[in-house]
Amino acid sequence: MIENDPLNPKFLGQNSSLPQNPEAAILDYVPNPRPNSLYLTRFVAPEFTSLCPVTAQPDFAHLVIDYAPQETIVESKSLKLFLGSFRNHAAFHEDCTVGIGERLFNEMKPKWLRIGGYWYPRGGIPIDIFWQSGEPPKGLWVPDQGVASYRGRG
Repeated sequence: MIENDPLNPKFLGQNSSLPQNPEAAILDYVPNPRPNSLYLTRFVAPEFTSLCPVTAQPDFAHLVIDYAPQETIVESKSLKLFLGSFRNHAAFHEDCTVGIGERLFNEMKPKWLRIGGYWYPRGGIPIDIFWQSGEPPKGLWVPDQGVASYRGRG
């Protein structure tokens, strides 16, 4: 993992290529423009891709990341590149989903963070993975993630 500096983002205004793997990805954080306000930020990645560690076949998920910022916010381009770095990364659904949530939480240090990984069926079984850093702060409006349970064709 490469250290970041919130006062010196690596990707803002720069041409950037997709990192080879999540460990090589740099997540940029910038100062929160509203550090004294309690609010929720949501990122949705409806086409997240990683590889099955057993078959090396692609796995697909719809990710929803909610967080209540504190001192910094994650820069969206660096988050997009970080999520894209999983494209050739072989890991189980649980490892990808929880690892993304933990890395964002540990680096950004928000007041609260949760991630929902809604994985498309493999072998006829959809797998949904959820992780959060703890109880949401009192007074934070936390909407439903809005992803319906997988129902197939029915």
